[in-house]
Formats: sequence, C-alpha cells, structure tokens
Amino acid sequence: MTNQLQNPKKIYDLKERTAKYGEAVIKLAQSIPNTSVNRPLISQIIRAGTSIGANYMEADGAESKKDFNHKISICKKESKESMHWSHMLAVANPNKKHECRLLWKEAHELTLIFSAILNKGKI
Repeated sequence: MTNQLQNPKKIYDLKERTAKYGEAVIKLAQSIPNTSVNRPLISQIIRAGTSIGANYMEADGAESKKDFNHKISICKKESKESMHWSHMLAVANPNKKHECRLLWKEAHELTLIFSAILNKGKI
C-alpha cells in the first residue's frame, strides 16, 4: 500500500488522489487469489475504484455546472460502491483485511469530499 494512501491528508490534488486510489485498488486486486468468490469482487472494485478518477477528470472538464454536478455525483456514487466492495473483499480474504480497510477509509474520505463539493454548489 502506498504511503500516500495510508496518510491521504497529505494529498490535496483530487486528480492525483483519485489516481492514487485507483492504483491502490489495482495493486490490491493483483495480490488477491483468482478464485470463484474473488473474481466478481475484484472485477467490481476495479470498475468502481478506477472510475472515480475518470469521472473526476470528466468533471474537471465539464461544460456546465449541471454537467459538473452530475459527474461529481457519479464520483460520490462510485466511492460509496468502492467502500462496499472493499468490505466484501475483506470478508472473502481475511489476510487482506488491513489493506481493504485502508481502501475503505480512503473511499469514505473521497465520498465526504464529493458530498461537500455537491453541497457547496447548493448554497
């Protein structure tokens, strides 16, 4: 696990932070045995975890406030989904519980950040 993911408060650039999160998801997925239980869980967490950064990049290039809010809401949704899949991976792979917990915590923080961005626009 990367040092930045263990201490995400040192990362302020969301482009970098979401990319680091996606990288950590990929690295964890590569370290988990390819079993019939793990296969769908790995597929889901990779999709959700790597799409956070992709959708944030789209939000950064949004053509309107409505488009921006829509992309940020997708980021939030994918962050929440990543929390779920990291929990399921921890249950299926108790030896990876610590790494999954770190991913869960970072996904939770990203969810809070995206929620704050959306709420700021509603004031």
